Amino acid sequence: MVAIWAAAGEASATAAPLLPDLNARLHPSDSTPWTILLVLTLITLLPAILMCMTPMVRLLVVFHFLRQALGTQTAPSNPTLMGLALMMTWFLMAPVLNQMDQQAVEPYRQGEITGMEAIDRGAQPVKLFLLRYAREKDLALFTSAGQIPRPNTPLDLPMRVVIPAYILSELKAGFAIGAVLFLPFLLIDMVTAAITTSIGMFQLPPVVVSTPLKILLFVMVDGWNLLANSLLKSF
Repeated sequence: MVAIWAAAGEASATAAPLLPDLNARLHPSDSTPWTILLVLTLITLLPAILMCMTPMVRLLVVFHFLRQALGTQTAPSNPTLMGLALMMTWFLMAPVLNQMDQQAVEPYRQGEITGMEAIDRGAQPVKLFLLRYAREKDLALFTSAGQIPRPNTPLDLPMRVVIPAYILSELKAGFAIGAVLFLPFLLIDMVTAAITTSIGMFQLPPVVVSTPLKILLFVMVDGWNLLANSLLKSF
């Protein structure tokens, strides 16, 4: 009987340390729901972050201008252009992501800094990238609208000023590139319309003739390579 009681005591002593761990799994801390909510919110905002803080704005604007200039309407399709813009954005943002990993992510993984410090450090490379392409005129616009005192350096500006200024600058750059890209195709349209009208082809729309010519010209000059080269060099 004594041996039985001794064995039972040893079993209970062994199971005792397991109870806190089991209770922790069955009853997680109060911060767990807030963590899940924060992660889901970040996932929801990820497309907006990609559009607002990366070169994707300029790339998509130029690609859509190109499609309108060619007159192909739906070719390439929107998913194709989106995928190309996403991969080029990843290529262009790789140095910034490496800096974020070295300055913020890796120290946070090793426990050297807190989460807020990691966010502050990780935001610095992104801010430098945005300020490199944000026009001073757009920065001044949002600084004045936000009634923010004049900073000593652009790095002192908050992200709520830098991000919209960057978007406006990228839209202007995208429209400028798109307008230049549109001109040679517009010339082909005008020449085709003048020729078809002069020979009396009134029932055949000029766009039916000019579209194959524009596509052929774009393919002959290796337009996609030239366009990608020009866009990459613009950053």
